Amino acid sequence: MKVLKFGGTSVGSADRMRDVANLIHNGDRKIVVLSAMSGTTNKLVQIAEMLYQNKNEDANALIDALHDTYKQVVESLYTTPEKKKQANELLSHHFDFIRAFTQDLFTIHEERAILAQGELLSTALFQFFLEEQGIPSVLLPALNFMKIDENEEPDAAYIAKSIRTELEKYPDTNLFITQGYICRNAFGEIDNLKRGGSDYSASLIGAAVDASEIQIWTDIDGMHNNDPRIVKNTHPIAELSFDEAAELAYFGAKILHPSSVLPAKQKNIPVRLLNTMQPEAKGTIIHGETSGGGIKAVAAKDDITAIKIKSGRMLLAYGFLRSVFEVFERYKTPIDMITTSEVAVSLTIDNNKFLNEIVAELKEIGQVEVDENQTIICVVGDFIAEKSGTSLKVFEALQDVPMRMISYGGSTNNISLLINTSDKVTALTRLNEGIF
Repeated sequence: MKVLKFGGTSVGSADRMRDVANLIHNGDRKIVVLSAMSGTTNKLVQIAEMLYQNKNEDANALIDALHDTYKQVVESLYTTPEKKKQANELLSHHFDFIRAFTQDLFTIHEERAILAQGELLSTALFQFFLEEQGIPSVLLPALNFMKIDENEEPDAAYIAKSIRTELEKYPDTNLFITQGYICRNAFGEIDNLKRGGSDYSASLIGAAVDASEIQIWTDIDGMHNNDPRIVKNTHPIAELSFDEAAELAYFGAKILHPSSVLPAKQKNIPVRLLNTMQPEAKGTIIHGETSGGGIKAVAAKDDITAIKIKSGRMLLAYGFLRSVFEVFERYKTPIDMITTSEVAVSLTIDNNKFLNEIVAELKEIGQVEVDENQTIICVVGDFIAEKSGTSLKVFEALQDVPMRMISYGGSTNNISLLINTSDKVTALTRLNEGIF
């Protein structure tokens, strides 16, 4: 069995849904994971923001506009009056559900329920289309098997047991449709795997059913060696190891959700990145073997904050680093990069939610300096296979770009550089010219 995930742009219109139906209708046994139609989640977030602010009229206007958009999709997607009627009744049910929140107290629990509507709509509409086309399939509700625990981590054992129970109900079915992104939490409430979580859903489902392959279908032909939105003449990478792909995804490659590599790696399931608009393109295959070859790709991660803590004593005095890390642990704020000197430690974070509280506690330990608007440039490849010259190529290419931090040696797959965001385009362009 294979697991195929299609992103928002891949199901973003009636024509795109038809293309996806053609891609998956080949008789192989598969589970198809769908995101919300492109733009839907952003609109639902806007609606939730209006409801939080008690701007119910504005919320209703946004709800009506989104409802109208979906009515147009229904009119274009289906050919029979019966399916159009069924689909419009489905829309009314979901949008009445959203409108009901304009009449009552709105909390984060209601927000999560609203955000789930995008995936529930896209999968139901797609299932109706398959039925109209006479393509045998079953809609598997992700809320019946996707679950996170009290630490907001996927409950892998529960997912594996529950999805197998669902699949056993349909032993003769080869095609299953389900939602990405959405799940239930430890209390049974509707929750989600955060933005971009449909990739994560596909990987978790693939691991749960021991899939032969996980396919991530998007609007680009694989993972590129640099950011194609910024740099000209990039190209897709034919193959990457799990570790290389994880580094690129975490440090800014938008094609793949950062968390989605680990479940596949643990079960050694290959992940293939493909283009819905160019299905004949080879894309990128991610697997357990490294192909060597030195530097593979460059990625950039924005919205980084650098924090420098300077101690009055030697840095390695007993307990100093532990005290620093405990501050970030208390506020559940991950650290991306870290460098040390004799009297100071510099590190970066990408979540500023508790920045003021973190800085206040760090000032009890030492002097603190904060730099915002930073970007991490990540150079990824198989640096064990490269005998010499890797770092030289990178630093020569960036000799005119000021660097705030450098991390090299902590990973055999990654050189990380911290620069001002204003230098990002220059850095990516110079690296493309100097390395590739």
